[in-house]
Amino acid sequence: MTLAMLGQLMATGLAGALGALSRYLLGRFISARAATALPLGTLVINLSGAFAIGLLFALAQEHVISTMVQSVLATGFLGGYTTFSTMSWEGVELLRDGSGWLGLLYLVGSLLLGLLAAAGGLAVGRWL
Repeated sequence: MTLAMLGQLMATGLAGALGALSRYLLGRFISARAATALPLGTLVINLSGAFAIGLLFALAQEHVISTMVQSVLATGFLGGYTTFSTMSWEGVELLRDGSGWLGLLYLVGSLLLGLLAAAGGLAVGRWL
């Protein structure tokens, strides 16, 4: 392993830890202020992460940032920040708790809005 590879590995790990901490803090912040059965914290986190990953990929394609920076931020920070597993669990919990339509709306809406957010990030990144 080269020194550059080791540096990228360490940067990705640190970025992942920072992403996970950001997800935790933002999720708690939103949950404390939103009085709804819908898991808004996870939804906001996943949609902002989808937008950000689209933006990062566009910026790397346009050579605004290096592919190494894109990799560290996308795999590391956004990998730690976003959470498909929590979204899935929260959707299943809504379904199990008798909120079938809300659970389906949350799961399908998260996926569709996430795709739109990623496409929006790509568009903004190409526009910049």
